[in-house]
Amino acid sequence: MKNSVILIIKLAGLFFATNLLAATPAIIPAPQQMELAAGQFRLDPETCLYVDFASRYTGRYLAGKLRSSTGYKMKVALKLVPSHPAQNAILLTTKSASANLGPEGYELVVSSNSVVIRSLTQAGLFYGAQTLLQLLPPEIFSTNIVAGTIWQVPCVKIEDWPRFQWRGMMLDVSRHYFDKQEVERVLDEMALHKLNTFHWHLVDDQGWRIEIKKYPKLTQVGAWRSQSPVNELETNHVSPDWLKPVHFGPDGRYGGYYTQDDIREVVAFAAARHITIVPEIEMPGHSTAALAAYPEFSCSGGPYSTDSRAGVSHGVYCTGNDGTYIFLQNVLTEVFQLFPGKYIHIGGDEVPTDNWQHCPKDQAVIKREGLKDESQLESYFIRRMETFINAHGHTLIGWSEIREGGLAKSAVVMDWIGGAIEAATTGHDVVMTPNDDLYLDHYQSEDVAAEPRAIGGYLPLKHVYLYEPVPNDLAAQFDAHILGAQGNLWTEYVESLPYVEYMAFPRLCALAEVTWSPKSARDWDDFQNRLQTHVRRLDELGINYRHVTPDKN
Repeated sequence: MKNSVILIIKLAGLFFATNLLAATPAIIPAPQQMELAAGQFRLDPETCLYVDFASRYTGRYLAGKLRSSTGYKMKVALKLVPSHPAQNAILLTTKSASANLGPEGYELVVSSNSVVIRSLTQAGLFYGAQTLLQLLPPEIFSTNIVAGTIWQVPCVKIEDWPRFQWRGMMLDVSRHYFDKQEVERVLDEMALHKLNTFHWHLVDDQGWRIEIKKYPKLTQVGAWRSQSPVNELETNHVSPDWLKPVHFGPDGRYGGYYTQDDIREVVAFAAARHITIVPEIEMPGHSTAALAAYPEFSCSGGPYSTDSRAGVSHGVYCTGNDGTYIFLQNVLTEVFQLFPGKYIHIGGDEVPTDNWQHCPKDQAVIKREGLKDESQLESYFIRRMETFINAHGHTLIGWSEIREGGLAKSAVVMDWIGGAIEAATTGHDVVMTPNDDLYLDHYQSEDVAAEPRAIGGYLPLKHVYLYEPVPNDLAAQFDAHILGAQGNLWTEYVESLPYVEYMAFPRLCALAEVTWSPKSARDWDDFQNRLQTHVRRLDELGINYRHVTPDKN
């Protein structure tokens, strides 16, 4: 009889554990630590959301998200002694949070009668709220009230914090323009995945997208083309309607730009979601749009046109013209006023030196400064701009090529073609964004005919998920210089927001886990299983993601 009782207890424990395993929440990115328990917390019309004073805005954000699908007009109330949650309540608080969680970490405890999210910061509380939303049924992400759903959360204890501080996405709005509302939608999609850095590629050969009041022709001329860039390229690819460009001016020209008020609104929208925006103002190359408006800052004096084929015309500033530096410093002064973040991206990639080789002013700089060649001339240019940027309390960041000719003193390298190890071992911070691993403009299938037009290459979801940001050959003492990673979405062929979403998701879901979750927890099969639930959330949000079939090989 005794043995039978023991067997029953063991079987009951096995049954309970199996059921917990089957009900393991499909959280993306996966948390650092999670313990499931029996029971659920049920959200109902009487549930109250309590906050401490510092957390009231985060509480209102969460209440708004919950209301959209449940219809519950949840009260957000100030709780003066937040250490003890009330019954049938959700509590957000910065009190009694563990210092071990760090600046973006959180603790989430769900019992049958309360939910408590604790963090040292509002960023952590915000990420805890995102996890709480994912613990609810996927219909919680619906923008319409959903009837007949039981809004319950499994009892669980989660302690979570990010592995990397830079978890990002770059969107190129120069080749194809995306308006303020579209950019804000991308920011919301990033927030769901705990991504915290939006690299806004505002300037390139094909378009200048940011209003600079001192130089109005930058947008009057540089923001417009006679047609969408992709239409100039021969292709027989048949695309659905959602691939077509939509942004045309009253005169039929393609393009657009952000006013400074637009920029301020987007920056505030991002900040409310704990996303830092890093603006990119390309220099000294990829500057055709600027030089089409102000050709006097080139070596030849123009003419330049934004209608040049993508990737063919690369406008380059004259480094031997003092007016060039005055122009760019005036531009950056207005940029500084709009973007409060630490980093200013200046590009620095793919700079052809032909013009410099034949320009007396540039050659005079090489001679005067004792430079060896044009690569050192670019380094001279970058260093001058870095001095100005640093003097205004910001840090310069640029693509891999800024290393050539000597790396500026405090510059951060965004590694797309190499140089991470060299930069990190010499004391420079690095953001990993290699072309082969994190370029979201690459094809998602080897069956190119079945995919929308892309720049080339092949980057399947699994490849992104298995990517490791810290280079294998980097000595451990320099690991801290790897700030994190980001996915880059160049838009030579990406003409609409649904097209952006198709190229970004679910690959950006995989990158979110790479940059947030512990390396030791990386499990491709488990991620695929969780993704099957996660795409239901994307469905509710109306995100035009690329559908994937689980691969168990």
